[in-house]
Amino acid sequence: MALRDESRRTRLRHGLSAVLVALACLLTPCAALAGWAAFGLADTGRYVSAMAPLAADPAVREAVADAVGDEVVRRLAPDTGTPADAALAPFLHDAVRSFTRTSAFRTAWDAGNRTVHDAVLHALRDDMAPRGPVTVDLAPVTAQVRERLAADRMPYADRIPVEHTEVAVVPAEDVAGLRRGYRALDAAAPWLPPAAVVLAVTGIAVAVRRRRVLTATGLGTALGGALLFLAVLAGRRLTLAGLPGRLDRPAAAAIYDALTGSLRTASWLLLALGLTVALATWLTGRRGTRPGPPSPTAAGDGRSRQPAATLPRP
Repeated sequence: MALRDESRRTRLRHGLSAVLVALACLLTPCAALAGWAAFGLADTGRYVSAMAPLAADPAVREAVADAVGDEVVRRLAPDTGTPADAALAPFLHDAVRSFTRTSAFRTAWDAGNRTVHDAVLHALRDDMAPRGPVTVDLAPVTAQVRERLAADRMPYADRIPVEHTEVAVVPAEDVAGLRRGYRALDAAAPWLPPAAVVLAVTGIAVAVRRRRVLTATGLGTALGGALLFLAVLAGRRLTLAGLPGRLDRPAAAAIYDALTGSLRTASWLLLALGLTVALATWLTGRRGTRPGPPSPTAAGDGRSRQPAATLPRP
């Protein structure tokens, strides 16, 4: 009866340990994702710092030059009576492209990203935000472009109108879904990491064979990191595939990679940490079970040495 109770308790500990460790390994990549969204992506300073290097990215600069150049030509054409495909358009595009290589463009790029981030966060956090798409005003950027073109003595540069131009950065139909997703991640971010640690520690503590469970925990953490990295790659593919045809995909890919850089780093850290723990536990286990040296009483042929016969005294 006692053996049966002991066997039942052992099975219960095995099952409980497996469930706790599995939950911990499942929550670990979710904790990394929630932390990235709540403490990295939602922080304006970190967002602007992550996007700042893109001001020197050729694909981003080309996309900005094309978009701003087309808008300037469109607004300038009615005032000059010149169609958009006339000789003025290439000069304007070249001038805007030249502007993207200046320090003024980098300043405008940081200011624009800060404005966009503030507008998106306001829409995601404030229930009283107006319904509709999330928009930003590009008038400050247009004013800087006009000043640059005027300094380069570009014809008609002083006629470029600096108006409040509201550009949608998040469509109206996507705002509600993004708000729900952001709030779920923001609420889960503070408790997911400690919950994963507590579950893992508890699962190892109640295990019968703790070394084996610790190895499984390391492998599960590594698997979670690998799955997180694959999820980032899948999100990149889906994001680029869902872009409208008028958007520049190389520039969008560069922006996506900049935003998810810390998340990819977290996935590699989880992978490396999990494999290190699993390998170290496995190696120490093999070292602990290595057979010791043969007993000095054992002969080389495996037979016991017989004590020498004692001769009787005369």
